[in-house]
Amino acid sequence: MTRSIEVEVAYARRERQLIVKLSVAEGTTAQLAVELSRIVEQFPEIDLANLQLGVFGKAVRLDSVLREHDRVEIYRPLIADPKEVRRRRAEAGKATKKGGGPAAQ
Repeated sequence: MTRSIEVEVAYARRERQLIVKLSVAEGTTAQLAVELSRIVEQFPEIDLANLQLGVFGKAVRLDSVLREHDRVEIYRPLIADPKEVRRRRAEAGKATKKGGGPAAQ
């Protein structure tokens, strides 16, 4: 008999988030947990063919085997490339919040 484990699948948009608790068979992958959660029914914009997942903030592969109490996070695509944003800011001569601007007097 296969042992079952408890995991969660999480997805968030600015205005709404959802965490689905699941009891799955030991050896379940991150991708299978997302599919079993049926979270796509609530958020049809999730592209199952191009999933980017993490477990507690650390990126994982789709075939990563889950452990008891893992929370699979479905990541949304970035709206803007952070490197490009910093490059544009530097070109415009704007200081970042972490420094780089004129010294305080």
